[in-house]
Amino acid sequence: KLVSPKDEKVRPTSDKVKEAIFSMIADSYYDETVIDLFAGTGNLGIEAISRGAKHCYFGDKSKESLALIKSNINTCRVQDRATIIAGDYEMVLKRIPVKGQIIFLDPPYKEGLMISCIELINDLDLLTEDGYIIAEHSLEEKLPETVGKYQLIKEKRYGKIAVSIYG
Repeated sequence: KLVSPKDEKVRPTSDKVKEAIFSMIADSYYDETVIDLFAGTGNLGIEAISRGAKHCYFGDKSKESLALIKSNINTCRVQDRATIIAGDYEMVLKRIPVKGQIIFLDPPYKEGLMISCIELINDLDLLTEDGYIIAEHSLEEKLPETVGKYQLIKEKRYGKIAVSIYG
């Protein structure tokens, strides 16, 4: 059981959405590196590690989130497969030394960060050739068919949330 925030500032991905995400990308992340950006509690990255990911880079700028991520990594005993990077998404992405097979993006809704984040991933060439960007966002935020060199492959809706997959 992962530690969750006491307030609504951090929005952990629900178990239903998390299970759907991992069903959509089944077997894509085994023995690979994943990136959990805007990690919150770290639940997506930790889930990827539990399913065989080699390593996960967790990024967040919130001190509360960073403490939650560290606590959850320790609880799950995956410290040797996890790196936590503090800072905004630009700083975090610039500090990741390898390409990710899967990059999870779950920025705060209504801040308009998703497109610029995907564009920076494109500019820094951080996604492997056969990798996926998993973008969780509100239904109100419509994402384009292409961002940089990435194409929208699939989009699923879950209540007020949408999950868009780029590759």
